[in-house]
Amino acid sequence: MNIQDIHQTQKDFFRTHTTKDIDFRIQQLQKLKQLLKNNETILFEAIYKDFGKSAHETYITELAHVYHEINTFLKKLRRWAKPKRVTTNLVNFPARSYIVYEPLGNTLIIGAWNYPYNLTLCPVVDAIAAGNTVILKPSEIPSNVSDILTKLINNNFDKGFLHVIEGGIPETTELLDLPFDKIFFTGSTFVGKIVYQAAAKNLTPVTLELGGKSPAFVSKSANIQMTAKRLVWAKFLNAGQTCIAPDYILVEKSVETALLEAIKQEIEAHYPTDGSLSGNYCQIINQKNFDRVRGYIQEEKVYFGNVQNTEKRILSPTVMHQVTFDDPVMKDEIFGPVLPVISYEDLNSAIDQVLELSKPLSCYVYSKQQSEIQDIIKKISFGGGAINDSVMHISNPKLPFGGVGYSGIGKYHGKTGFYNFSNTKGILHKSFGLELSLKYTPYTNWKKKITKWLIE
Repeated sequence: MNIQDIHQTQKDFFRTHTTKDIDFRIQQLQKLKQLLKNNETILFEAIYKDFGKSAHETYITELAHVYHEINTFLKKLRRWAKPKRVTTNLVNFPARSYIVYEPLGNTLIIGAWNYPYNLTLCPVVDAIAAGNTVILKPSEIPSNVSDILTKLINNNFDKGFLHVIEGGIPETTELLDLPFDKIFFTGSTFVGKIVYQAAAKNLTPVTLELGGKSPAFVSKSANIQMTAKRLVWAKFLNAGQTCIAPDYILVEKSVETALLEAIKQEIEAHYPTDGSLSGNYCQIINQKNFDRVRGYIQEEKVYFGNVQNTEKRILSPTVMHQVTFDDPVMKDEIFGPVLPVISYEDLNSAIDQVLELSKPLSCYVYSKQQSEIQDIIKKISFGGGAINDSVMHISNPKLPFGGVGYSGIGKYHGKTGFYNFSNTKGILHKSFGLELSLKYTPYTNWKKKITKWLIE
């Protein structure tokens, strides 16, 4: 079947109202979880072929998140899907008011390449839980992962409910021309704009999970050793190919040297520094991205690292210092294992420099001073973040995940994800009994006075 036929098949299936049954949704989520668990070995093998990523890292950064998302809905979906009673104002007395959560309909989910299981399947879980059909377009860049996802899903799910379509730009363009009820995209801001423009032609609502230069502030009050430990893990996880990785560090000048040395020691203790692959460190996804990332490096500003293995596309964890906001490494999101460090003496000036950039997906603050923490959180607009840690906010399904401005539109995960893929339908339910005459003609002064009293 071609793309248009699959789309029509899903429209027809949605009109049977099968997906609106909560039991059906739960069964499909259980089926997806069991399918993944039964095939973990081949899922690990596929991603290793694309990234050189270990099974352990794949589990904690990919499959564990999908399982957690599914488990959350298995426990909470019935409660979240129930109509929600709300109070009725006096103008509508006597009546009942409530909110009904209905699925949006036929959805398109376009996955990302950097975490091709996590960032592709978690929105699928949310869409299924909300009662939608799904056409899934995984990124074609990790080709082995795309292939295994296609085989597993298309061989085990009804194509009218959940179906994978592989391909590149031509297939994605054809999909975006179709009138979906929801489009969910994870990827770059550049491509996000293309998706947004295409969706506008059909007035299709979109969620865009994008990126940006996420800062990490380090105050002199921070525990430097623990700060270095957490920053190094978050930055060099997946070889820096993480949308919420700390893109750069802003450190108070008086502790810059101590932080740099602590970061160096942490890298040496846990990551290969000779350009080799290990169970703790993976390769950059392709040659294009490898060349792009190393193009940001100014050798005279390298504090540590910058060992390059071109044949295997491995760039050792690299730290740059004496960096300014005018350097090439500060012009775009790095999305690789290069960590620029910028020192500051005045926090407000540092905040002002961050505010000159687009709103980041994440922001991190390492400090024991509540005044500093609150100053940064209140003044800088960002999608989400953490205090004295990095990246880990994504692991809590009770926290909404997503960006703001150029870093994204809309949020998901857990209950927020359920709402994201639902239409919140407001219902006013009145009886045929008592009926006040205030809204009916003739309009009189006494009706106006009573109405004003009831409303104001």
